[in-house]
Amino acid sequence: MTLTERAAEVVRDVVGRSLEAPTGLRVRVSLGGCAGVVYRLGLERAPAEGDHVIDLGTAKVFVDAESQPLIDGTTIDFIEDEGAPGFVFDNPNAVGRCSCGRGAGEATC
Repeated sequence: MTLTERAAEVVRDVVGRSLEAPTGLRVRVSLGGCAGVVYRLGLERAPAEGDHVIDLGTAKVFVDAESQPLIDGTTIDFIEDEGAPGFVFDNPNAVGRCSCGRGAGEATC
């Protein structure tokens, strides 16, 4: 999994502004949804045992062992679309197409 520079910048900003003193962004992935995978994001203070950790300098991204195979090869970007700004996951492991018109493997959170 990789993050574009824009996505990494947003993660660093969100983590830095939080009052909860987290150190990173948790990314959880499970099977389901219209594209075959569902993404859940949240702030956390520390990685859990077995997490894959991506160091972004002032912030980190934590991915649990169960999610890792489902997100392997994924590129995460951040778009600032007026209607729906958010993280975009370009995941080669997704199998379907979203009803929102996004291609297989593309989802916004």
